[in-house]
Amino acid sequence: MNAPAAVSKPKPRPRPQVMRLTEAAASRIEELTKRADSEIVGLRVGIKNGGCAGQSYTVEYAHDVRPTDEVVEDKGVKILVDPKAVLFLLGTEMDYKTDKMSAQFVFNNPNQVGACGCGESVQLTPAKVDG
Repeated sequence: MNAPAAVSKPKPRPRPQVMRLTEAAASRIEELTKRADSEIVGLRVGIKNGGCAGQSYTVEYAHDVRPTDEVVEDKGVKILVDPKAVLFLLGTEMDYKTDKMSAQFVFNNPNQVGACGCGESVQLTPAKVDG
């Protein structure tokens, strides 16, 4: 008599990486990490309400990893994504741009549907996630 076939559980789908970094962004994060006044584990990225378009990106030093942070390690550096921002940042590329008048992190975000004229705030919609 044959033994019953083992029932295999479906493997969970791997979670997509929330954000990715350009070489310029990773290099700048590494530089900021080295010259911070106190020890940091990386940068924390989030979204806050405000500005003429409704929302703006936030970037700050992260001194610890919170249990709810989405940890993204890319190109040797770490960014921590605020859990409330994950659906707004899904698929985003974080870059660092310098020109004659400014230097800043730039977010190339497929979920951005608008921005104000001055570039300080954006309008975002949550990413549509299958399943």
